[in-house]
Amino acid sequence: MRRTFDEALGWSEAGTALFLRAVAGWDEERYLAPSGLPGWSRKHLVAHVAANADALSNLTHWAATGEETPMYSSPRQRDADIEAGSRTPAAELAAWLRSSAQRLAAGVAGLTDDQWNAKVVTAQGRTVPATEIPWLRSREVCVHAVDLAAGVSFADLPTGFLVALADDVAAKRGGVAGPAVVLTATDTGDHWTLPGEGEPVAVAGPLADVVAYLTGRPHALTTGDGSLAPALPAWL
Repeated sequence: MRRTFDEALGWSEAGTALFLRAVAGWDEERYLAPSGLPGWSRKHLVAHVAANADALSNLTHWAATGEETPMYSSPRQRDADIEAGSRTPAAELAAWLRSSAQRLAAGVAGLTDDQWNAKVVTAQGRTVPATEIPWLRSREVCVHAVDLAAGVSFADLPTGFLVALADDVAAKRGGVAGPAVVLTATDTGDHWTLPGEGEPVAVAGPLADVVAYLTGRPHALTTGDGSLAPALPAWL
């Protein structure tokens, strides 16, 4: 694992600030524009990020008190909250985004060393120490800042975060059917291997494109013969 708790905490804070800056001052029209995620407007995406902050605040409460407070009451409720947020007026949605981020920041700041080691359960059912909360948040705000389609790219994100994210996604893809791929970030020299079907395909390019490829976002990666990198199945 090539990330530390302090790094994840810093990426979470920086990513939240980046996301908030990206949407600052948006009117209804800009909020209703398509996001980079198929079928989602920017409102859907902002509602998702706001709901995620509230969900992670549930985990900080769990860690602080020992009271089991799941991230979401159910997947259906999570989806309903996002859909409701997509119909919320721009000013109210912006206020929810800011207030939810502030609640999460306060919850994180209030945890003691012992509470950070408390076990909580993610929305995917994984039992993890509370120290994973900043990493979970940094993934959401940093990747979705790109998905806003508002001028932020993976190249704007910290190199350390991109490497950690590539590690994370590559590990998850190790258990998912798909093509065998050997990835190389030409600007950092880092490598990742995705086990899969057939002979491994060598794919190389800048770290930002490697991460975009791994996370299913638009990229410019090619194989040695100039062909586009093979399509990967969804990672989440």
